Amino acid sequence: MGKLSGKIAVVTGASRGIGRAIAIRLAMEGAHIVLSARDQRALEQAVRQITEAGGQAACLALDLRIPDAPARLAEFSRQTFGQIDIVVNNAGATKRGEFEELTEEDWADGYALKFFGAVRLTRAAWPHLKATAGSLINIGGTGGRTPEAQFTIGGSVNAALISFTKAMAAAGIRDGVQVNVINPGTIRTDRYQKRLAAFAGERGLDTGTAEREFVREHHVMRIGEPEDIAALVAFVASPEGRFLHGAMVDMDGGATKTF
Repeated sequence: MGKLSGKIAVVTGASRGIGRAIAIRLAMEGAHIVLSARDQRALEQAVRQITEAGGQAACLALDLRIPDAPARLAEFSRQTFGQIDIVVNNAGATKRGEFEELTEEDWADGYALKFFGAVRLTRAAWPHLKATAGSLINIGGTGGRTPEAQFTIGGSVNAALISFTKAMAAAGIRDGVQVNVINPGTIRTDRYQKRLAAFAGERGLDTGTAEREFVREHHVMRIGEPEDIAALVAFVASPEGRFLHGAMVDMDGGATKTF
């Protein structure tokens, strides 16, 4: 039996990248998974991967920027598996770029999914997490602690998510819900591959050389893998990680240099 056998986990942004890796890892640990994102086909592929490996999973394609979508996801999870033990707020990518070129729409979109989507799903799932003494894990980002000029939206959104996590951790002590936030660094996702391709094109390098140069310039150990973050999520949600509460964990290969 896995460390999360019998638990019900809701994972957003679960169609690809970090979210998909988290869903698969939690399923490997015995949890039943509800996956959500906007891409129905990708979600179904992830569900099939989990079920073919012997796990149990269901999916609901939603745009969590729509105000009532998070509540629909929580209700779907309850109806499908009867309860909610773990919520992983992972959905949301924000636009990079020069501040003067970022529009009002870019800023609104950045907050709509990653921040307000997480807030609303937390609100909808909180009564269930209280009933199960569950775990809330928010996936933020190192930009929330180390702002940079090209990441004004993402840094601001992640900082807000970190603050929200700390506040909910205080509520979690009262209500018996574990609450933590994980800040990934640069992870090998589709978004990173596009960024690397642009970096390689600017320097006239092949992608392998470009990645080594990227790692050197950013002073990190290596580029992270989605499975790195998934393994940490599985630990935090497990009985072994239960004493971890109100924590902000930078899993970034050494990118964050400050205290």
